[in-house]
Amino acid sequence: MKCPFCNHNGSKVVDSRPVNDQTMIRRRRECEKCKKRFTTYERIEKIPLMVVKRNGQRESYDRNKIYSGILKACEKRPISVEQIEAMVDQIEKQLYQLEYKEISSVYIGERVMEALKPVDEVAYVRFASVYRRFKDAGAFIEELNKLIKE
Repeated sequence: MKCPFCNHNGSKVVDSRPVNDQTMIRRRRECEKCKKRFTTYERIEKIPLMVVKRNGQRESYDRNKIYSGILKACEKRPISVEQIEAMVDQIEKQLYQLEYKEISSVYIGERVMEALKPVDEVAYVRFASVYRRFKDAGAFIEELNKLIKE
């Protein structure tokens, strides 16, 4: 690893520890020449995913779209940023565990609804109203009735 201070190509690892739910490793290194220490991070390279939208269009997977959708649904609700990040992490983990490189936006939307439902029913119904494109109050009431029956 090249030293950021003197550009020497030799360094030794002084300390390694897992970070971020063990999906990344933080390494403290020491330059063999100038003896200064620096930190590097190592993470697994993720396979790029493509999202197939309802109209058949394809676009690169963007974690921020899931995050912003959940954030909007949870607006003015007692849900912490940490809870939202945990939901996004959970959904993203499910997506990367699939054997497919192309995932439908419908599948992603269903995973978001599954994640929201046990956390906050109001956020769940808000997301469902946009995701399922409720046309009128009847569709909204129908979803609420399903929620009440469970």
